Amino acid sequence: MSYIQGNLALDPKRKPSQQQRVKIKETTKVVYRNSSLPAQEKMLYLFTVVLCVIVAGVIIWRFAAIYQMNANILKMQGEIREIQAQNSALKQEVEKLQSPDRLKEEAVRLGFNLQDVKQSNVVAQSTASTKTKSSTTTATTSGKSTKTASKP
Repeated sequence: MSYIQGNLALDPKRKPSQQQRVKIKETTKVVYRNSSLPAQEKMLYLFTVVLCVIVAGVIIWRFAAIYQMNANILKMQGEIREIQAQNSALKQEVEKLQSPDRLKEEAVRLGFNLQDVKQSNVVAQSTASTKTKSSTTTATTSGKSTKTASKP
């Protein structure tokens, strides 16, 4: 029966259902679970994380404070520049108001009489001599020093 008209496919030895059975070998892998971390180690990790967060927070806080200080410095420097500009403008105005020509014009406008140069020199010399005469003199009486000023 194995050979029918030249066909060996019908050979009972070669039937797939009987001869060729797929054998599947099941293997089991043993998985070992590690025991959980001890409480001390967990606390150490937690402490390390908390410490890192605190250090990072302090560093960020300091950088924020430095940034705020720099902003204040820039603001103050701008204010200083503005005040310096105002001061220079005021100095120019003072120089303008103290100019001799303007003072003469103002004196004439207010009705003051102008003196000639010789009279002004005599007045200046007389005021200088009265200042030297009116200087204070010290006199000691009974161990105490008293100052007396002479009147012109």
